[in-house]
This record gives sequence, structure tokens and C-alpha cells, in this order.
Amino acid sequence: MKEIISYAHIKHNQVSVNGEVVFQSNSSLTLIEFLSEAYKNLGASYPKFHKMDAQCKLGFLCAEFALKGTNFLTENNLSKTAIVLSNCASSLETDRVHQHSIDDKSNYFPSPAVFVYTLPNITIGELAIKHKITGENAFFVSEQLDADLLVNYTETLFQGNTKAAIVGWVEVDGANFEAFIFLTENTENINKSSIFKPLNKTSVITIYNQTIWTH
Repeated sequence: MKEIISYAHIKHNQVSVNGEVVFQSNSSLTLIEFLSEAYKNLGASYPKFHKMDAQCKLGFLCAEFALKGTNFLTENNLSKTAIVLSNCASSLETDRVHQHSIDDKSNYFPSPAVFVYTLPNITIGELAIKHKITGENAFFVSEQLDADLLVNYTETLFQGNTKAAIVGWVEVDGANFEAFIFLTENTENINKSSIFKPLNKTSVITIYNQTIWTH
């Protein structure tokens, strides 16, 4: 039985976990300011967070909120745990910063610290390094959250050695941002908890739309 055991959703300067808003900040804050406030609220202690680009910070925080209070990392074999993410703009936001750094030929000095984030799958890398996850991984680019793609690909992984997966959407493009990540396991027993849902397109769309955001 493949089940979704926890999920987190971040947008509108708010963080939702399993459908309930658990943190929100002033809507006038910039993305970086909001992410810093959410990081403090999470109570995390991971200095490398401050060196990440905005997209990695967003994905990192969304995954951490989804993981908080679960036994996902301790109960699953991390070599059989996958990370499958997607978005629309790839790494465009950081690409813009990198391009700006090389446009001025009189002051040409591209930053390696920026360049390293000009691939979207670096978000996966940051999560994998933090939690020592060594299973399969993939990053897809699609126009919008594609529940069919994410579910079907994850199901394919479950047909192999994968036993658990961190799956979702992490998008940053200018002032627009959103992250939605769920944890799923290939379990032998059906869990009757109201939070646990079968892994399928309907469940993903349902939990994606579940949060009632305050504006």
C-alpha cells in the first residue's frame, strides 16, 4: 500500500502542514525575509541554509516542515528513499542573478557561489546531503504541478528498490513562489489515520487544494 503520510505547502507568506496553517508572516516581507522568519519558526539548526539560493531555501523548508513530527527518516532505509521534485521555471531566478554578474564586461566576476545553483536539481542535492538520502532522484520541469507525472514516476520507482519518497513542487520566479511537498511510503499495512491517504492523482490534488489560506 503506497500512502501519503505527511505534506507541507508554502505560499502567500504562509506555511501549511497537513492542511493547517502553522506559520504566517507579514505579507509585505520579501521572499528572503519570509524564508528567514519561517526558518526561525521551524527551530532548525543548519548553518548551510543561509548560503542556499531562494529556491533551495524554499524547498528545504517545505520538506523540513513536512518531515517535522514524523518518523519518516528513521523508519525508512535512506538508500531506498527517493526525492522527486518539479517546477515550471527550472533555476531561472538564480540564472538571472548569474547572468547579471557577467553582463558588465568591465566588472566581470561570475560568482561560483551563485553558479552552483543554476541547476534545479541542486534543491534535491541539498535535501539529500542534509539527511544522507542516497536513493533515486529526479527533477522535472512542467507548466504546472503535474500530479499524474509525479505519481506515475514515483509508482515506477516503487516497483524497483524504492520504499519511500519525498515528492513535490518547488517554484521561485521573481516575486512568485510556491512549494508543495509530500512524503510517501510503500507500506505493507493500510494505516487508518485520517491524515494518511493512498498515493494517487486524486489524493495529491486533494491535499494540494486542502489548505484554507488567509490573506
